[in-house]
Amino acid sequence: METSIVKSQAYGKDRVRVVRVIRHSSGLQELVDYSVLCLLSGSAFTPSYTKGDNKLVIATDSQKNTIYYLAKTLPAATLLVPELFAMEVATFMVQKYKHVTECRVKVTTRPWERMQFEGAAHGHSFVREGKEVRWAEAVDSESNGCRVVGGFFDLEVLKTTNSSFMGFWRDELTTLPEMADRMLSTKVQCQWQFPLRDTTQLRHLPYDSIYQGAKHHTLDVFANDERSWVHASVQSALYVMADRILRQFGVVDDVYYALPNIHYFPVDLGKLGLRNLAEDAEVYVPLADPSGLITATVSRPPVERKARL
Repeated sequence: METSIVKSQAYGKDRVRVVRVIRHSSGLQELVDYSVLCLLSGSAFTPSYTKGDNKLVIATDSQKNTIYYLAKTLPAATLLVPELFAMEVATFMVQKYKHVTECRVKVTTRPWERMQFEGAAHGHSFVREGKEVRWAEAVDSESNGCRVVGGFFDLEVLKTTNSSFMGFWRDELTTLPEMADRMLSTKVQCQWQFPLRDTTQLRHLPYDSIYQGAKHHTLDVFANDERSWVHASVQSALYVMADRILRQFGVVDDVYYALPNIHYFPVDLGKLGLRNLAEDAEVYVPLADPSGLITATVSRPPVERKARL
């Protein structure tokens, strides 16, 4: 005999991360990045609370699959508007499952800003809205003079195409397939070091210009560098970014980058009757852990460094 009543209830799936790439025939690509909450309610679910009876319970995993299914099949004009996408998911649930009396869907956008170069919008490269963090460090000592390091971190970037990873070492422990084209995202950490130790000279360096230049080269190589080998790996892009900074700013000696992979994997929708792998990939899910981490310090040749001191 029930001694208490369920006054209200709702259950579902939270933090369903879904990224959808919309590819236009013109070559322009659009991107939506959502975190979705889906909650179902109805008196039919009360026995699952009071009696452990699950026969009418729609698994939260099924709700997640529905979100991915609709992200793949709905028109682009609907996907680009979070209010419309939320409405479509909620309506789909209520219409498909007659014992669902209410479906609450909350879509939180994780906005990306299209990169701009010389006043023109880039076709497939984006930077996360919100400012990266600029930082600087100075250490002054009697024995070594003053050492100054500058840099930035949390510059999050993503491009939907024009990146590959091919020709890597393979053995019996290798399961990763070669990827001729993939989505690439990272959160950039970059820092540079000045060889000067005299405080008078250090006070007159163009620090703002160096910071702006380092950021520009980072974005420009990531989005625009046309050399095929630059697209072959994060390592090759990193080297070109650092080399550009060294070439433009003679007062900089060492450039360090840390580029963690932020993985976006296509959702396998085969069990739902949809093709979403390889060249058909449009709906992705971001996975934070584990992630690759590529780092390097790029310096001037020793002879050049010695000549400048």
